[in-house]
Amino acid sequence: MRSSSTGTQGSGRACDRDAAFAPHRLRRQFPKDLEVLYVIVHAFSDLSTRASQTLFNSDPDSYQVHQLAAESLESQGKWDEAAEEYGKVLASNPNQPGIHYLLGRLILSKPKTPTTLDDAAKEFKAELEVDPRNAGAEYVLGELALRSQDWNGAIGRFSNAAKDDPHFVDAKWELGKALISAERPAEAIAPLESAVKLQPENPAPHYLLSTAYRRVGRPQDADRELAAFQNAQEKARENMQNIRSAVTGRKTPAQTENPPEP
Repeated sequence: MRSSSTGTQGSGRACDRDAAFAPHRLRRQFPKDLEVLYVIVHAFSDLSTRASQTLFNSDPDSYQVHQLAAESLESQGKWDEAAEEYGKVLASNPNQPGIHYLLGRLILSKPKTPTTLDDAAKEFKAELEVDPRNAGAEYVLGELALRSQDWNGAIGRFSNAAKDDPHFVDAKWELGKALISAERPAEAIAPLESAVKLQPENPAPHYLLSTAYRRVGRPQDADRELAAFQNAQEKARENMQNIRSAVTGRKTPAQTENPPEP
């Protein structure tokens, strides 16, 4: 009987493993097939539901269950209930990475109060005490410093975020923006050039790099980046129009050969 039970459990695990890998195989074989993509969405949704149920049945008071509940409540806009669940995670695991960051993000998402920014900043700073290399927490603290025109504070935070995550493009171009605002355009060039290299389709770093070049007396480089900004902006606009067309099933004016009739 014992061997039969073990065999059944092994078979169940094998079925779960096959169910997990099947969507990946389908995606590789039919990457643009709409029916296949529809099936994959439901397959992963079912796997997620089953895993959640197994997690809850295994230990309903585990910090993972409370974190999962918090994320679900947050997605429903139930801010206070979500914060309570995150608090339960910290009560049992005060050094669990990511929880203070999620609390800070929740505070910024819920309806604003006079203490919203200070409360959020407190959580992001607490996150850095647990995880000193959390680039996301550094980045948001940089954004909060920008809002109060604390250029040096923003520069420090964005510099840390870019150092902790060298591929964090937004941190690099926000660092460039803070340096330009602080009248330090020469220092802004290096992070902005890196941002442009990592994400050439993003209009923002091109525009800021053009500004930095112009302020240090490099007009030709400034004109080149301004043209790149305009091209990237136009491509972004076209992509948005294509997305809207796909959703609505109607062509936008930019996609029609002739202008619409009045």
